[in-house]
Amino acid sequence: MGIEGFAETVAKEIAPFNIELTIIEPGALRNTFFSNMEQATLMPEYDHTPAREVRNLVLKNVFPIPGDPEKTASAIIDSVGISPAPLRLALGGDTYTEIRKSLIARLEALDAQKELAFSTNI
Repeated sequence: MGIEGFAETVAKEIAPFNIELTIIEPGALRNTFFSNMEQATLMPEYDHTPAREVRNLVLKNVFPIPGDPEKTASAIIDSVGISPAPLRLALGGDTYTEIRKSLIARLEALDAQKELAFSTNI
């Protein structure tokens, strides 16, 4: 989220100069990335982490990769003609699903703090 927050801030700073910015958020794309990936030695520190879970799925060749690279590239190129430019461009059903889950979880966490947040007002 750090890079995303940075990009959001930059978008606001450059807007007065008529410069628009889009954060491209592609999903998993069917390409040769995984088949050409070199594997590092497994480290036990990662045994119970999301990174290890993904690596295991990749090694078992069961990681879902629904994205079409050509359609994704076309959507990115076409996005240049959208005005105003979208701040975010979610490409792929997997991306949409994960972003939506993340936003719902963030809203739930924020709502859980509502009483505390307002209790600090004067």
